[in-house]
Amino acid sequence: MQETAAGPGGDGITIADVAAQAGVSIRTVSRVINHSPKVNGETRERIEAAIAALGFRPSARARGLATGRSYLIGMVHNDRNALVLDSVQRGIVGEAARRGYELVVHPTPTQDDRSVEDVIDFARRSRVDGIVALPPVSGLIGLAKALSGVGVPAIALSSVQLDDFAAMLISDERSAAGEVARHFLDLGHRHIALVSGPATAHSALERRAGFIAALAAAGHVLAGEIEGDYGFASGVAAARSLLDLSPMPTAIFAANDVMAAGVLKEAAARSIAVPGQLSVVGFDGSLLAQMLTPALSTVHRPLGDMAARATACLIDMIEGTATDTDLRVTLGLVPGESSGPAPC
Repeated sequence: MQETAAGPGGDGITIADVAAQAGVSIRTVSRVINHSPKVNGETRERIEAAIAALGFRPSARARGLATGRSYLIGMVHNDRNALVLDSVQRGIVGEAARRGYELVVHPTPTQDDRSVEDVIDFARRSRVDGIVALPPVSGLIGLAKALSGVGVPAIALSSVQLDDFAAMLISDERSAAGEVARHFLDLGHRHIALVSGPATAHSALERRAGFIAALAAAGHVLAGEIEGDYGFASGVAAARSLLDLSPMPTAIFAANDVMAAGVLKEAAARSIAVPGQLSVVGFDGSLLAQMLTPALSTVHRPLGDMAARATACLIDMIEGTATDTDLRVTLGLVPGESSGPAPC
């Protein structure tokens, strides 16, 4: 089967034209298009140059028929944070497009007895070649085995090691939260409070554990803690309770940027100066941190890069060329304008 695409001036350019231009067989061109390792570097460069010169664009339908793939990557998630999702999707799409794949996104319920079945139904219905599972979906018990059982390769993003996934990208959120605690202590704060995330989320538990452990290592305990749900309203509500404490905390760590924004809003409503009277640090490093006033000190997660790395690994798994399926990311605190020395 010949692959065709509109070329310069509207002419039809076929895979045979590329083969003739490069002086190779049609099969060799097909191998390059389908990222086969069975082509040497010099030949591959010559074919890629011919493809560029002719303006040839492989037919996705023809590629699929030739390889038995859909060239679709699925992303399953249950995240209300649009800024986080945007960064992740851009990372996946950028790498997928570079490799000739497209993205299909599927929101999945995580507090439903049929959650795993929902992901499997999506995989079958969409015929994706593989799945990137974001937290908290990646933490669904039985998901990895279920996907493996239907022959769908998957990579999970998580803050902790998960059972049965053949590939994972783990971000060290516990250590990063410890860095936040030390940041506050270095600034002289001793009345330190926490707005934690939902106890059902691995990320929330890791951030809480890291923060509390670092305080304990320095001989300190929390002045107060309220559990939020990673939403803005829960950040506001938590701040109302924490700022009513006596003595009032001089520093609050919110387990994501959205809840930190809620803390800043409540502080502003009470005319509490940030960072003069109250220091606030968030977690995620999304665009929101730069949009707030003052600009938020936050733990930066390179979400786009993380998503791109995970996608590259997944496609390597699909194509049988994966070598490293245990990916790790170290996170770091990025001080902004919302944290400063403890008030005298």
